[in-house]
Amino acid sequence: MGSGQVTDWQGTHVTVAGLGVSGLPAAKALHARGAKVTVVNDGDDARAREQAAELEALGITVRLGDGATLPEGTELVVTAPGWKPDKPLFTAARAAGVEIWGDVELAWRLRGPDAAPWLAVTGTNGKTTTVQMLASILKAAGLRTAAVGNIGVSLLDAVLGEETYDVLAVELSSYQLHWAPSLRAHSAAVLNLAPDHLDWHGSMEAYAADKGRIYEGNRVACVYNVADKATEELVREADVEEGCRAIGFTLGTPGPSQLGVVDGILVDRAFVENRQKNAQELAEVSDVNPPAPHNIANALAAAALARAFGVPASAVRDGLRNFTPDAHRIAHVADVDSVAYIDDSKATNTHAAEASLAAYESIVWIAGGLAKGATFDELVAKSAKRLRGAVLIGRDRALIREALARHAPEVPVVDLDRTDTGAMLAAVQEAQALARPGDTVLLAPACASMDMFANYNKRGDAFAAAVRELGAGA
Repeated sequence: MGSGQVTDWQGTHVTVAGLGVSGLPAAKALHARGAKVTVVNDGDDARAREQAAELEALGITVRLGDGATLPEGTELVVTAPGWKPDKPLFTAARAAGVEIWGDVELAWRLRGPDAAPWLAVTGTNGKTTTVQMLASILKAAGLRTAAVGNIGVSLLDAVLGEETYDVLAVELSSYQLHWAPSLRAHSAAVLNLAPDHLDWHGSMEAYAADKGRIYEGNRVACVYNVADKATEELVREADVEEGCRAIGFTLGTPGPSQLGVVDGILVDRAFVENRQKNAQELAEVSDVNPPAPHNIANALAAAALARAFGVPASAVRDGLRNFTPDAHRIAHVADVDSVAYIDDSKATNTHAAEASLAAYESIVWIAGGLAKGATFDELVAKSAKRLRGAVLIGRDRALIREALARHAPEVPVVDLDRTDTGAMLAAVQEAQALARPGDTVLLAPACASMDMFANYNKRGDAFAAAVRELGAGA
């Protein structure tokens, strides 16, 4: 199907793999353009049947309970991003010479000739916050924009909807990038790289390569993390348009072509006249909410992308001041008996937990859940000096307990062997018993939540409710 925009879908046989957030709009958009659409889905539960009925009413064929077989005559497969590359359906498609696109690729191909450019963000951690900060900065500059993509707002809906945009702030996961070969952003950032989703990608090298796809064909700026050499390496390897620049962000003093921090001020030495000598003040560290180190890094990355798009310094400051982070991201719940209780349930891997732990001096750490193949030695070794104690929950807590025994044997550990609805309250009570005035009780699990909770939001809600119960009894 080539790499350009497709204008004539009439009669094209397209198989959409997976229902859900991306499958439904993909199937509807293709059907509306005259394609012959068949949707295949592994599951056959009540939700899938409900979605299937909605599509079948439009005249779209749906096959539930069989996502492995390639329908006869398929000319293109459009997949939900979470489907693993080694699925039998994809093996059959490749053998038949059939292209496989993700929903992001489809959105890229379907956008109109005057479509808004994309400022794209990926990374192991911080993507959603950075994209929301970026959208806030762009709005402060008077631009019509939206935060879309992996953030939960379908790119297809943004591209095909009636609303027109000047620019889109796009969050992209490694899954989405894997299936988006022709995507070419105006400018893009890789915030950081740490082992994650290796069960899906097969190796750290494959994971990094998929993240690096975000830089392909960038026109103005490839934004990288000075403290994370792997992100700079991805910029070096990218095939970009002539004149596209590598722009670093750092928590230290920036060099030329970098953004950084000087005396509590976020400064730009990239998008200024005579960057060898000049710097532009953008905002104060206190304008960043919360001003934890990893979040300042997010703000600098967002600022770099906005500046690459020509946004004035005043809009960076105003956008950061206007921004409110989502729940469960290093959120202060309450102080009880001079101990701060912080909810960072979104820290679902070791890299995110490390950033969270680095923000506080004396911590009682609540951790554990589903490890997703992660190891915890490096995290514990780096954070040991900050730990007052640890309370461990969840299925893979033994992995963290063993790392603590190896690298922080003096830290008291409570191993909570329960998964009932009262487990989080028990964990918070145990943490309270370990904490001293001035300490921080930090929920930064370093693990996924699905062994005990529906998602990280529910886990964070349970923590906040438990802290409120403590406060009520104080």
